[in-house]
Order: sequence, then C-alpha cells, then structure tokens
Amino acid sequence: MKEFFNFDSRLGISIPSFKVGWDELSLGIQHQILLHWEKIRGHIPDRIAELESLINQKQAELNDESNFTRSCKLNSEIAELASIINDLWLWYRTHQDVTSEKAHLG
Repeated sequence: MKEFFNFDSRLGISIPSFKVGWDELSLGIQHQILLHWEKIRGHIPDRIAELESLINQKQAELNDESNFTRSCKLNSEIAELASIINDLWLWYRTHQDVTSEKAHLG
C-alpha cells in the first residue's frame, strides 16, 4: 500500500496519495486501499489525543512563564498543534464520507 499513501510528518500519519484517478484503480485495489485507510483513520483520534496532551503541557508552561519571548513561542507552538488537530479532523471526517460512499458502491 506504500504506493498509495505517503507519511505526513506534520500530521504524524500516512495520507492517501494517488498517481492515477480512483476510477482507474481495480475494485480489488480500491478495496485494499479503503481497508488500509480505515486502519490509519482509526488511529487519528489517538493522534489527536497526543497533540491535545502536548497543548495542555504547553498551556501549563504558559501559565508559569514570565518571559514574554518564551510566552510568544509557546503560543505559537500551541497554535501550530491546534492547526494540526484541525487538519487531522478534516482528514478523519472527509474520508469517512468517501469510504462510506465507496463501500456502498462496491
């Protein structure tokens, strides 16, 4: 399945990456891709929980930080983690619709 997924280091998961259109793939390959994606997708909530834990740690640091420069850095890191969480939820929800739709067509 490596040819159909690329690891995204920012998100911490593999995401679909097709060199050809979905309809150009055989039904067997489509089914394998969907099964593989469901395994990845199932780990997204765990990844989000990890990132939320990091946010909580950084917020705790921020509460005790008196250095303005360090506070700005922590705020920036928290914003980036929140952005990653948002992107993960988008992947989780978008492909839930796609996989459900394709499963009913197959």
